[in-house]
Amino acid sequence: MNFQIIIIAVLFAAALFYVGRMVYNSISAKKGCGSNCKCGIDFTNIDASKPAK
Repeated sequence: MNFQIIIIAVLFAAALFYVGRMVYNSISAKKGCGSNCKCGIDFTNIDASKPAK
């Protein structure tokens, strides 16, 4: 086999692996807090009537 074909095949396989991993990570369930989660922070004592400084 020609070395150029081997190098192209290895680069193509690496690109497929990289893209596949990106797609898998974006689809798979996230660990930790989901959307609309307080993450253990208590916001009950915050007065919303005061303007932010």
